[in-house]
Amino acid sequence: MHTLPQLPYDRGALAPVLSARAVDFHYGKHHQACVDKLNKLVEAWGYRDLALERIIAETAGRPERAATFNHAATVWNHNFYWRSLRPRGGGTPPAILRQKIEDSFGSVRACTAHWAAMAAAQFGSGWAWLVIAGERVEVLTTGDAGGPLTLGVKPLLAIDLWEHAYYLDHQNRRSEYVNAVLERLIDWGFGADNLGDCERPPELARQPA
Repeated sequence: MHTLPQLPYDRGALAPVLSARAVDFHYGKHHQACVDKLNKLVEAWGYRDLALERIIAETAGRPERAATFNHAATVWNHNFYWRSLRPRGGGTPPAILRQKIEDSFGSVRACTAHWAAMAAAQFGSGWAWLVIAGERVEVLTTGDAGGPLTLGVKPLLAIDLWEHAYYLDHQNRRSEYVNAVLERLIDWGFGADNLGDCERPPELARQPA
């Protein structure tokens, strides 16, 4: 059965951008509740032994299995989001990722500005992703439980845009939260690792959480 993955840092390590209290609610309550609900749903559909990615593929676009898709995708997205952050993050991406970003956007600053603008423009709940599509790095947003796994692109990094991700610390100031994540928490190293997976044989590529 699916379990809540261990955070790669202490719950208070992302403060002051994300307080320990906010992480406790987001990770310990919301994320955990999604995992618990998913385990009940996969039993009903016979998906108990399938990986999250397979469940998402099996249920995407099937209205009668929308609840299972929503919970599986939400769990996967959250697993990926927590790994997209690290204490004392931000700064300069590793060379392999920086070059791709510069080729696509001209500069890392232009990329993060576009990422922040896209996140601010997302109506309602969702996610803001940095992805690799072919040879280009792109930014895209998805609503609700949507994600890049069903769009034919590979995710590199994610920012959660649901209100529960930022409201305790930033209230309705989504842009403040997004900019703080990009400046102080985003784990460019994790993004570079995911980019590197694109260039390895499939059997050696690291699977997302």
